[in-house]
Amino acid sequence: MITSGKKESEASTGHRHSQCLSEKVRDAVEQYFSDLDGHDATDLYELFISQVEKPLLETILKNTRGNLSKAAQVLGMNRGTLRSRLKKYGLET
Repeated sequence: MITSGKKESEASTGHRHSQCLSEKVRDAVEQYFSDLDGHDATDLYELFISQVEKPLLETILKNTRGNLSKAAQVLGMNRGTLRSRLKKYGLET
């Protein structure tokens, strides 16, 4: 079914790309547990955030040509928060 030019799944989530991203995240986490081969997982949240946040910030900065105000707007955070996140990963501009 097509709704306003979008697939039904797009209309229900509002963002086709978000759905694809969530599927990839799910697959990656499932693969992570599979690779553990029965060993316990620890600090998974921090591991995940650090693995996703740095490339996200790098990509946003590239696409906003280093404009921190624009990058913060795209990310939906204030500029100060963005600056602290960039500092955490050594990405200060």
